[in-house]
Amino acid sequence: MRLGVRYSVTVHLNAQVSAAVQAIPEGSWRPIAYTDGGLAEVAETAYAVGGGKPSRPARTARLVVRRTRLTGRQQQLWPEWRHHCFVTNVELDAVAADEFHREHATVELAIRDLKEGAGIEHCPSGRFFANAAWLGCAVLAHDLIRWTVRLGAAGDRGELSVARTIRAHLLSVPGRLVNRSGRIVLRLPERWPWAETFLGALGRIRSLPLVT
Repeated sequence: MRLGVRYSVTVHLNAQVSAAVQAIPEGSWRPIAYTDGGLAEVAETAYAVGGGKPSRPARTARLVVRRTRLTGRQQQLWPEWRHHCFVTNVELDAVAADEFHREHATVELAIRDLKEGAGIEHCPSGRFFANAAWLGCAVLAHDLIRWTVRLGAAGDRGELSVARTIRAHLLSVPGRLVNRSGRIVLRLPERWPWAETFLGALGRIRSLPLVT
């Protein structure tokens, strides 16, 4: 807090956290927009942290709780509320703090995709500069995939697209370039399942104005 650092950290649902959640008044829960087929609400309460060491005295933190459950026929599979809790010091109301926390999780998924999808997990050398070059190439490849999906509107409902999936569906095109009277033509398989997505993304990217 002294350095102006803001944090949002998930906490395990242990006995102490569960007790704090159960003590939240029912009227404090606020509904939020969530995925199809699910119901979600957000509330907040105070939570005591620290106190285990003399150098870390006990203090009160802000505990934000999101509870979710299925709706319709699916509710029979899991009728009870499921709780996700995190402590935070962001100066936002509970709903906005929950949105901030979920966006942070998306960032972590993008970092994981950089490791697994762009190859950063396989830095090839014990030499610093070799790894630096590998990192630069991996970040460029990752950014190109992200911008291809974004500019070409090739993603699914704005969700994070996995690099391996994009490579398999759009980049590893099962076609060939042929020369027809000096005109380069891309031939694609007739039954390729992602042809419409590929052609749509290609058309949208080609229609972008050139920046000079």
